[in-house]
Amino acid sequence: MPRYRFRDTRRIGPVEVGTYTDRHGREMHSAACTAPHCGWSADYTSRAAAELAAQSHRCAPR
Repeated sequence: MPRYRFRDTRRIGPVEVGTYTDRHGREMHSAACTAPHCGWSADYTSRAAAELAAQSHRCAPR
């Protein structure tokens, strides 16, 4: 399993957005909620999409 190194991380509310290089050498952007029991995360090809998802995310803990 590859180990990803995140750079250019930013926190928007409870969501952290970070940039990484995937196993194919492409630059990808990940958004993940850090709230307890939320578990939401997603990968995007553009930073703007990841930040928009982070801004519009609403936690729905189980």
